[in-house]
Amino acid sequence: MKTLGMIGGVGPESTIDYYKNIIAMYRERKPDGHYPQFVVNSIDLQKGINFLEANDLAGMTEFLSKEIGKLPRAGAEFGIIAANTPHIVFDEVNAKSPIPFISIVEASCDYVKVRNLKRLALFGTRYTMQADFYQRVFRREGIELVVPEAKDQDYIHEKYFAELVPGKFLPETRIE
Repeated sequence: MKTLGMIGGVGPESTIDYYKNIIAMYRERKPDGHYPQFVVNSIDLQKGINFLEANDLAGMTEFLSKEIGKLPRAGAEFGIIAANTPHIVFDEVNAKSPIPFISIVEASCDYVKVRNLKRLALFGTRYTMQADFYQRVFRREGIELVVPEAKDQDYIHEKYFAELVPGKFLPETRIE
């Protein structure tokens, strides 16, 4: 079995979710008591946000490429970035990576194609909703992605960082 390298999610909570889900999926497929091998590089969320706020995609690419470079040195043979927003520069970092990476965008599109869905809503950080990296891939497959209006994007973005990233799931937000 190959060793997976994971660049941690936008926050520790999502990294933990990815970890748990990978273990659960493995157990479903191979109930033999073993666990998949993988290494996690939990990156500095604020550094990534700073690059995005400055619209410094070259800086974001360099930052992620450096962090990705640590994974094979820890034994990883292939990798994932456990967050949507860093996929803004996925093509650039994947081209520089010493190991192959699986795109969350491509994997999501494959999942949607199998279910024959043609129109979906896209929620995420403001950066994810406003960039075209999801739309480009889904459009290629004839799938329409609808994003919220600007004021709703601001609301989702604020709640994402204020609540989801630190693991606060407030009932009043779920109701809104």
